[in-house]
Amino acid sequence: MNKSDSHAFINQMLVYTLVMICFSGSVGLGTVWLRHQISVSANQTRQFDLQIAQIERRLAEITARVATEQSVSELQHKNQLFSLGLVSPQESQIVRVTESPEERLAARRNVEIFALEDLRTTPVRFRLAGGAR
Repeated sequence: MNKSDSHAFINQMLVYTLVMICFSGSVGLGTVWLRHQISVSANQTRQFDLQIAQIERRLAEITARVATEQSVSELQHKNQLFSLGLVSPQESQIVRVTESPEERLAARRNVEIFALEDLRTTPVRFRLAGGAR
């Protein structure tokens, strides 16, 4: 069974054609899978954006509620309603903070840590080798 060169050429062409079809199919399948993953990620991102927008709306509503509850007229109304007998503070009792309250409170809270670090540090002395001590 000696095959002729034409049969061998056709068999090689058939094998190469099948390899190219499989390779093209795997590239196409990979492309479809990648596009699917992109669409899934886009849908998740869209859902997260909607959740963030909803949370921001609720936060804005709560902030507005707090602002209305802290208004002077509302506080005076609650004072009369519950018969608390509270009076408005005098101007001399009010302390206005001009700096950042977060930085001021952090510095106040961590003053002990910084003081301990200052106590633990010792000066560094360099001595030459072989020199007098």
